[in-house]
Amino acid sequence: MKYYLTVPIYYVNAAPHLGHFYSTMVADTIKRYKQMQGFDAVLVTGSDEHGLNVERAALAQGKTPSEYAAIIAREFEETWKKTGLSVDHFMRTSDPRHHKVVRWLFQRCLDNGYVYKGAYTGQYCFHDNLYVNDAKPGDPCPDCGRPTETVTEENYFFKLSAFADRLLELYEKDPGFIQPEIRRNEVISFVRQGLNDLSITRTNITWGIPVPVEGKHVFYVWFDALITYMSAVDGLDLWPADLHLIAKDILRFHAIYWPAFLMAAGLPLPKKIFSHGFLLVEDAKMSKSRGTIVRATPIQEVIGIDALRYFLLRDVPFGADSSFSYDALIGRANADLANGLGNLVSRTLSMIHQYRLGKVPPGHADIDAGIAAKAGDTLQAFRAAFDAFEFSKGLEALWQLLSMVDKFIVTQAPWTLIKKQDSEAQRSLDGTLYAAAEVARIATALLAPVIPDAAHKIWGQLGMIEPLQSVRIDQLAWGQLAPGQPIGTPSPVFPRIDAKTAIPKMIELEAIEKERQAALVGKAKKEDTPQPAGGAIAPIAPSITIDDFVKVDLRVGKVLTAEKVKGADKLLHLSVDIGEAQPRSIVAGIALAYRTDQLIGRKVVIAANLEPRKLRGLTSQGMIVAASLEGGSPVLAAFLEDVPVGARLK
Repeated sequence: MKYYLTVPIYYVNAAPHLGHFYSTMVADTIKRYKQMQGFDAVLVTGSDEHGLNVERAALAQGKTPSEYAAIIAREFEETWKKTGLSVDHFMRTSDPRHHKVVRWLFQRCLDNGYVYKGAYTGQYCFHDNLYVNDAKPGDPCPDCGRPTETVTEENYFFKLSAFADRLLELYEKDPGFIQPEIRRNEVISFVRQGLNDLSITRTNITWGIPVPVEGKHVFYVWFDALITYMSAVDGLDLWPADLHLIAKDILRFHAIYWPAFLMAAGLPLPKKIFSHGFLLVEDAKMSKSRGTIVRATPIQEVIGIDALRYFLLRDVPFGADSSFSYDALIGRANADLANGLGNLVSRTLSMIHQYRLGKVPPGHADIDAGIAAKAGDTLQAFRAAFDAFEFSKGLEALWQLLSMVDKFIVTQAPWTLIKKQDSEAQRSLDGTLYAAAEVARIATALLAPVIPDAAHKIWGQLGMIEPLQSVRIDQLAWGQLAPGQPIGTPSPVFPRIDAKTAIPKMIELEAIEKERQAALVGKAKKEDTPQPAGGAIAPIAPSITIDDFVKVDLRVGKVLTAEKVKGADKLLHLSVDIGEAQPRSIVAGIALAYRTDQLIGRKVVIAANLEPRKLRGLTSQGMIVAASLEGGSPVLAAFLEDVPVGARLK
């Protein structure tokens, strides 16, 4: 009985951070849970390596796109191994096996009449690889807010407009196809507004999968990447996927584009798409550009990976946005793991060693009836919650049981019963210790998908012979702990964490890990790069008067032509119209950030009254205006509204 689940094919524009870990860890938890229900569960992820963003990043680091992508892909694979996430198949979109499946699915769509050749002129967000409909030049991208760029190219289009009714019918007939409900409603609302046909090839980039048609077309990154869910398991008889687990920012691609592609190709659809929220740091989504990134491995080195897993599953209602903080993480780990589960296991096993020579005593129904009934209710509530991906709710139910047995132990007072010699007191002691040990056994089995390393340690201390991974969660019941079973040697599994030392250490290791990841992609270390004053912005230049400022004539121009300067890797020679009789000749050091075909037709800002100067034998009649980001990559100034050529900036 198979259960095939996926997480996103992560884009290689950033190394793995806590947001990536969260998605993959939840999928790993679901996989382990399904395995303990008897399923043959398979988890797939990979690396999404194509597109202009990757090409630009590679050029900026002096690498080929293939070299750059390989570094980041390897970083993802090694992170999943280090953090113990059981990924079965990791597929890179640069893999020829993937290319074969992409071309096959494209051909099916083409043969079925859902692909046609056309031309496009409009606004495009290169950061999100997204065409922006009904946008004017410079309008912000609706997803990321960055200015869009005008592109003109011949493409192959997918007839997405033909699938609006079929998609709405799918959402109506199968309400569980998109979860949670709030995301389902968002998708339905979007589709009801009407769907435009989708360009699925590009001619303005080279780093992509070549399309088997005439011309230099490569596949649109989202057509390419989504098919990884099939190519990763090609020939294994696992399709369709039982679950696509994704973050909410890529819901549209998975819930609209992907099922439409599959419908067009005449292929089965995935059974469920679950879209979770963001982990927030400083009340904002983790962002490389904002510097609000936290990574999992520094946390793992200080407090262990199980504490992080438990916190994310217990404190984050799955599907909603939630904030992350070191204080909350340590507070939850100490309260629930060290003081709760860890304390229960430690004192129960210690008392069995001390009072019953290290062997589980017999239970007695009249003594533990209340605990047994609560355990039965907990098993039912936990399984129902995890089946619905309500992990926090399931863990809350389990900790109510742990709290109840803690109070039961205090009420029964085994340390007092052992001092009494009458049979009734000894019988009560047996029943108390058995109930506590049985709750520890049930809790450990239920927690195996959540905190696998710690659960295996506790399982061994309980003296259980059956391998933990062989336990069937759906068959767990009260009374399965065998009386007379020898227990192992108890040892602390969850040491209490000192926040005063742990938090500074995690922050220190986070800074080290940030530098290490930066070095992977060729970025200079902080000590090698001139740092802005105060670590925030470059020093402000000395004050000038308004009379000085108005001497600089900044004008809006339109790039007419662009070509590389021979013998100069960083220079482009531009012809820029600023409303004069003849266009200006501008030489600009932006070749590592922009290709020539991306600039033609773009509005730019130039300093128009600078003295002309010679560069590489070419006259530059002004200077183009750009911002300089970390690492030195220039970003051209742009406009959110349409501005006429020649307009002066004041």
